[in-house]
Amino acid sequence: MSTEEIEQLSLQEKLQIMEAIWADLRARAEAVPIPQWHRDLLDSRRKAVDEGREEILEWDEIKHSLGGKRP
Repeated sequence: MSTEEIEQLSLQEKLQIMEAIWADLRARAEAVPIPQWHRDLLDSRRKAVDEGREEILEWDEIKHSLGGKRP
């Protein structure tokens, strides 16, 4: 499907295609190689949380804290 064809689709059709793409990507997530530096960064962040140096925030909490602030 070309870009031009995509532009001609309705919003509903575009959303259906996006949902299908995300579902396919989720089903294949294990096949995506993860760079070692990503693993290292995640490990260091988990350690910081375990040691109480950082805390995990919920996405809704973060969005609320930002309020109407926009660059």
